Amino acid sequence: MQKADYSKLIDAQTWGFIRKAESYYPPDAINLSVEGQREVYDKLCRAFRCKYPKGVHAKDNLADGVPVRCYQKVDAAATAVVLYFHGGGFVVGGLESHDDVCAEICDRTGFSVVSVDYRMAPEHLHPAAYDDCLTAFQWAAGKYKLPLVLVGDSAGGNLAAAVAHSARRTDNRVAGMVLIYPTLAENKDCGSYAVHANAPMLTRADMDFYADIRTQGADVSKDATYAPLSDSDFSGLPPTVAFSAECDPLCDDGEDYCAALRNAGGQAVWVNELGLVHGYLRARHSVDRARDSFSRIVTAIDMFGQGQQVARDDLKP
Repeated sequence: MQKADYSKLIDAQTWGFIRKAESYYPPDAINLSVEGQREVYDKLCRAFRCKYPKGVHAKDNLADGVPVRCYQKVDAAATAVVLYFHGGGFVVGGLESHDDVCAEICDRTGFSVVSVDYRMAPEHLHPAAYDDCLTAFQWAAGKYKLPLVLVGDSAGGNLAAAVAHSARRTDNRVAGMVLIYPTLAENKDCGSYAVHANAPMLTRADMDFYADIRTQGADVSKDATYAPLSDSDFSGLPPTVAFSAECDPLCDDGEDYCAALRNAGGQAVWVNELGLVHGYLRARHSVDRARDSFSRIVTAIDMFGQGQQVARDDLKP
């Protein structure tokens, strides 16, 4: 299978973002200890961190024992709640890593945002992260009598989908789900997994590392709380928009998941962001393509929170 030519697919702005990101979080970071990985990832997050928009405040809380950070826009009556699950390969990240992203979602939608600080591997193996996210969801569903929108990037996209698959069996209905370059399947050897095996920002080797450290070799291939695409039933799931980065091994996961939802009678829109790479949320203020994608992400969240259906035309460039 022909490999991708990133000299043609990726523009100069995005290459600038990649080079800056790699100066903090090197391409071979998986060779570091877990503590070393967390240290360089935290440096990366600080390097791209933005100030809170004016009027947004945050307060840390516990969701039945799970640490969360709750964002509110001052003098705005929230009409929906966004439950945000951060990315980081189930190994790195936390309340600080996506703090500014959550603050900006709060500002641009006016919704309350709850960011979830789930337990991570290798100290806590699967299903610890999923268990924490489900607990936080149940807490939010009980605390807020408002529509809930599940949002997650990368590993967080996996957790958002896993929670949605479980929540459909309860009375806690979700207004919508927005997945950002999510990891949803067991690692594959074809499609985007092969074409983009050596993509900037995330490689197939990285994915293998994260999969191994999350389970320590246990066979969870049929567990939908581990890989939502392995579920045998995609009915009853909330309306979904999945955003993929074209230059990402995970690109096909978003497309395949949306197809599975539609085949089961659900509503799902897949958006393939051309020329972008895994982790592009951090480029939303420096790369035009990422800025435009973030606006589409916010539009999808906003529409779901207002009880509207999202169509492909609503997310056109």
